[in-house]
Amino acid sequence: MHHEIIILSIGNCRDANWCHFICRDMSDIEEFSDVDAGASNTEALKAGKIRKGDFIVINGKPCKVAEVSTSKTGKHGHAKATIVGIDIFTGKKYETICPTSHSVETPVIKREEWQVTDMDDEGFLTLMNDANEEKVDCKAEESMIPGIREALDKGVETVLVTVCSAMDTEKVMDWKTIKE
Repeated sequence: MHHEIIILSIGNCRDANWCHFICRDMSDIEEFSDVDAGASNTEALKAGKIRKGDFIVINGKPCKVAEVSTSKTGKHGHAKATIVGIDIFTGKKYETICPTSHSVETPVIKREEWQVTDMDDEGFLTLMNDANEEKVDCKAEESMIPGIREALDKGVETVLVTVCSAMDTEKVMDWKTIKE
């Protein structure tokens, strides 16, 4: 049996994407609405609005914009933006060129503070948030391990880490201690 799908409208709300569509075959019509496609990892932004310090996606990587330059309108009618960004997880530099009137993706970045409850010999952390949820898949950077280990061994202060997540990637970005 042959089915034809017609998309009537597509949109998004704060937490989910949705679409209204009709699935047609030769004998009947069914209507479905508000189909959850999951939260998006990116949002759109016009390239002409991007400034140094903004975050965009370059080559599939979430980057902090380090440089932006624009060229004048050319013979084909579009001014171009040259954007240089630094990957927020690796520090690698990326560059892209696109018309200022076109949209680019901006990553949805989330920063959360977690309490460190334990750390194994390889630097993997056991973390807990304010809602008592546990996370065990984050690894501290090599440079952070000695300081976190020392603070945990002393047991006098609470050790907190900041975990940054964007586009299905997480990284421990910073750590600190606070008096209990």
